[in-house]
Amino acid sequence: MTKDILIHQIIDVLDRADFVISNRCNIRPRSFDLAARKGDVLLFCKVLYNIDSLNEDTASEMRSLAEYLGGSPVLIGAKTRDQLLEDSVVYMRYDIPALNLQTLYDCFVEDVPPLVSAAPGGLYVSIDGDVLKEARSRMALSLGALATHLGVSRRTISKYEEGCMDASIDVVLQLEELLDVALARSIDILNRGLREERRDFELEKPAPSGDSILSFIQGLGYDVLSTDQAPFKAVSKDPSTIFLTGISEYSGSMLKRAHLMSSISEVTQTRSVYIIEGNSKYTSVENTVLIEKKELDSLSDSDELDTLIDERSKVSS
Repeated sequence: MTKDILIHQIIDVLDRADFVISNRCNIRPRSFDLAARKGDVLLFCKVLYNIDSLNEDTASEMRSLAEYLGGSPVLIGAKTRDQLLEDSVVYMRYDIPALNLQTLYDCFVEDVPPLVSAAPGGLYVSIDGDVLKEARSRMALSLGALATHLGVSRRTISKYEEGCMDASIDVVLQLEELLDVALARSIDILNRGLREERRDFELEKPAPSGDSILSFIQGLGYDVLSTDQAPFKAVSKDPSTIFLTGISEYSGSMLKRAHLMSSISEVTQTRSVYIIEGNSKYTSVENTVLIEKKELDSLSDSDELDTLIDERSKVSS
């Protein structure tokens, strides 16, 4: 299976799950391949045949974009090292959940979340500690008795009940059979990458010191998240608006990016603005507003830029 085939299959799954899907990001480099939304669920999907190909810089940008825009990053692939990804199993790469096509289908089409996570040493399941403790008490089993039955330590059972240790699949099956309860907790792939023990990372990158336009936008009163691999240069935010921000001279490649930004902004429910260094033939491309740098330089605060965007958005619509 090639990456192109995998992307088409992913689009088909998301479409069947009633997601609105952006155009494919086919401009290099790219931190994500697709943006997709269904109600309050916003996904930034990175597609790699081998999930181990994800690098830390790309993952960091995906996490930052997702957090900034209220979405969730997800990595979809087919294999890790020399093994195929297993169905209903979540793998983690740089704190981003990674899964195969079948798991994506089960989660969003069948509404059946995965239960198993992959970690060094094997496959593990998170146990509902409260349910375990209640079932053990109901059967009048001490920590020691249950530990002896499973061939583990009392401390291990205690950690299961405290919710601070995952168990192997075999242990969970033994527990569920002995206690006659369902103990496995489902994995919420939309929030798993935001768990408390995640790696710390800078959410908002400052505008590059060498980029005068992004620095100027910051000076107008916007928070600016700059990007290195997205099809836009930054995301700019103030209390009343969020807009994807492109910057370049007017050109054919710029028009291509503006079209793609329009598609992504529709899915992310943001605005799309392209700052043109020089002259522009148009004031908008689809729903991407085009603003010449000299026009930007004449503005004094975010309200004036918001007003200009509003005016041109109405014209383009």
